[in-house]
Amino acid sequence: MITRYSRPEMTSIWSDESKYENWLRVEIAVCEAWAEYGKIPKEAVEEIKTRAGFDVDRINELEKELKHDVIAFLTSVSEHVGENSRFIHLGLTSSDVLDTAFALQLKDSSEILIKDLESVLVVLKRRALEHKNTVMIGRTHGIHAEPKTLGLVFALWYDEMKRNLERMQRAKDVISVGKISGAVGTYANVEPQVEEFACKRLGLEPATISTQVVQRDIHADFFLTLSIIASTIEKIAVEVRHFQRTEVLELEEPFGKGQKGSSAMPHKRNPILSENLCGLSRLVRSYAISALENIPLWHERDISHSSVERVIGPDGTILLDFMLNRLEYLIDGLQVYPENMEKNIWLTRGLVFSQKVLLKLIDKGFSREDAYRIVQNNAMETWKGSDDFKDLLIKDENIKDSLTLEEIEECFDVTADLKHVDSIFERVFK
Repeated sequence: MITRYSRPEMTSIWSDESKYENWLRVEIAVCEAWAEYGKIPKEAVEEIKTRAGFDVDRINELEKELKHDVIAFLTSVSEHVGENSRFIHLGLTSSDVLDTAFALQLKDSSEILIKDLESVLVVLKRRALEHKNTVMIGRTHGIHAEPKTLGLVFALWYDEMKRNLERMQRAKDVISVGKISGAVGTYANVEPQVEEFACKRLGLEPATISTQVVQRDIHADFFLTLSIIASTIEKIAVEVRHFQRTEVLELEEPFGKGQKGSSAMPHKRNPILSENLCGLSRLVRSYAISALENIPLWHERDISHSSVERVIGPDGTILLDFMLNRLEYLIDGLQVYPENMEKNIWLTRGLVFSQKVLLKLIDKGFSREDAYRIVQNNAMETWKGSDDFKDLLIKDENIKDSLTLEEIEECFDVTADLKHVDSIFERVFK
């Protein structure tokens, strides 16, 4: 299913080929910087750029012996470049390359996630406008509250996802930080202007200050953003799962021709897409915890963060890409059952209009306490299975002289609850 909903360019970002390509981009950018400031002959840099390459199988072979991935990479590159390879990695430490290249991967991943979010927003807006006036019951604590519209549900999700887009755009800027400052961040063997030049060439900002590594609060910020987006996806998925319950059945996931819901029960149509999204969101959130625990490192660095990031970098971004594409498919194909929405509004026999009766009595001069008591007494009788709420109100001697039949009827007008839907949509989609 991953291949169906994920962008192939996201998985390619995290391939070995792409990783080493980014390492090479960093090394060449530093060489260009050194040439700019006279440390390396410019003709040597041109030859490096022309000849530079690597072989993944050769790197893997070398790493088995060397037990050091960057040295294995540099050895492979030097085999392609020849004599001028002595200028590659000049004054650098491994983390200068690793952290800067990791930033490039996360930045590229961000751009794909931003596109995903934009696509989800398009579908949410379309469905919101489509069902702007599709009336349904609102629920609090899972209990019927007051009428609203399905369009407002989609609009709410749109508004939150729009904030997630803004978060992702900010996270892209936050993570786009490189460092070329040497073994402990003091620029002992590399000049600050080399870092500035190389980072600019790569489309990154140089870290204001670093140790041997870029500080991991920056990465934690990024993965926290992913976790918030995943949590919004789960919020939507949980809601869809409720709407699809047999007793509710107001919305239903797309169910394809030939699809089967159960090996035992041929009648089943289960909300498997939404359940899958709920499970995956737990994984993405767990990566945020791992990223937070990467912040404290020993002194200028240790490598306790490195093994973690080899997992959460590709997994977190690929998973969220998959989730957003699956969410778009889910929302686009949601089946809507307005007749069930209408039925569910009246399931409690008018109780959802209790606040209108309460306010009407207060307008007539009743104290809030007395009005509440009268309305609640009638509501409780309806809960017990007595008459419809409206019929009980009509017969109630406590309000007989205060509310006319017409005024009671007005309290049960669904359209009155929806008078501000247009203004809400104006605010959301302005």
